Amino acid sequence: MADTTAPMTAPRSPWNKGRLIGQKPPLKLREVWTVRTRLQMAGNTREIALFTLAIDSKLRGCDLVRLMVRDVAHGSHVLVRATVVQQKTKQPVRFEVTDQIREALTAWIAKEKLSAGDYLFPSRQRGSPHLSTRQHARIVKRWIGLLGGDPQAYGSHSLRRTKATLIYRKTKNLRVVQLLLGHTKIESTIRYLGIEVDDALEMAERTEC
Repeated sequence: MADTTAPMTAPRSPWNKGRLIGQKPPLKLREVWTVRTRLQMAGNTREIALFTLAIDSKLRGCDLVRLMVRDVAHGSHVLVRATVVQQKTKQPVRFEVTDQIREALTAWIAKEKLSAGDYLFPSRQRGSPHLSTRQHARIVKRWIGLLGGDPQAYGSHSLRRTKATLIYRKTKNLRVVQLLLGHTKIESTIRYLGIEVDDALEMAERTEC
């Protein structure tokens, strides 16, 4: 009699085996200063400008790498505030250009002799007019390596979330953070910040009707 038992197949590995999923954690304030200081010590004008702008602008990586010089500067004068139309939502978002950003961008633009119609961060690879999101992601992982952290645990969204998280922790004002991130819904901001239930309860307890 023939054996009709079906052969056993090895169980398939889950798609996320060995991968870290979920929200990428923001940097702590001391980590921001550590990366900035080490880039300054290395004299890396390009990455000082890129890192400082990524943290303070709170832009997505795809919007950051596509910035033009004219988006942040008029002639040799770097703006105090800038407006960018987001790739994802097609909505404009404004961000502050701090003294640190202005200093870093002024040095970078002058060093590369960039003009208004140039991309702020030109690519060093042939065939790409500006730094790609993939190149940017690799640079971010290198920055995390400067901290001795796990590069796989962080990403470009870690930089976008950093100042937003610090602002929220200090003010507990979700509406402010929503505007700064350019979110259309407050629920998106809540999920993005990873606000815990305890945070929500604490806010409710402090609010009287």
